[in-house]
This record gives sequence, C-alpha cells and structure tokens, in this order.
Amino acid sequence: MPITGRVRGDVPDVAHPWLSVEVKHRRGLPEWLKEAMRQAIAGAGQAQLPIVVLHQSGCRHAGDLVVLRLGDFVEWFGDVDDGSTHDRHESVQNTQDG
Repeated sequence: MPITGRVRGDVPDVAHPWLSVEVKHRRGLPEWLKEAMRQAIAGAGQAQLPIVVLHQSGCRHAGDLVVLRLGDFVEWFGDVDDGSTHDRHESVQNTQDG
C-alpha cells in the first residue's frame, strides 16, 4: 500500500511488516543491468534464485546491492501486499536459528 503525504526519505514507499521498500520508477533501466539479470537467469538452476550483485570497486562487499525480479521475489518469499511474507521470513529465520 503506497504511503502519501510524506517528506522525501522519511518512510518507505510501501507499508509492510518486515520490508522497508523504496520504489524507483524510470522510463528505462541501463542495458548492462538488464544484461546482468539475463545472465543470472540463464545461469540459474531450477531451484536457484537469480540475483545480480552490484559492487563498487574499493568498497566493502557488505554494502553491495542485490537486485532480483519482483516476480521471483514473490515466488520465493510470498506476496508483499498481504503480509504473508512475514510468516515465511520468521519460519526461515527460526529454521536457521534452531
């Protein structure tokens, strides 16, 4: 659900229980980025999530950005509109912790 009447950067673009979503709309995305995603998709096995990691030379990898298609995100983690992803996230977290 989009949030209106806000000051730039003070809250996420979409209200969600465990995601802080910032949406950037552009007329076109850089071809190198679309090509990187095509490569990730082509190289992904059937049970693998295709992602692109964006790394700036000279910076720590912990700050790298991860890009994935929204359709893949929803397939793996659930629909972001209904909050169902929160339960799945907790289940994954509990499995990793225990």
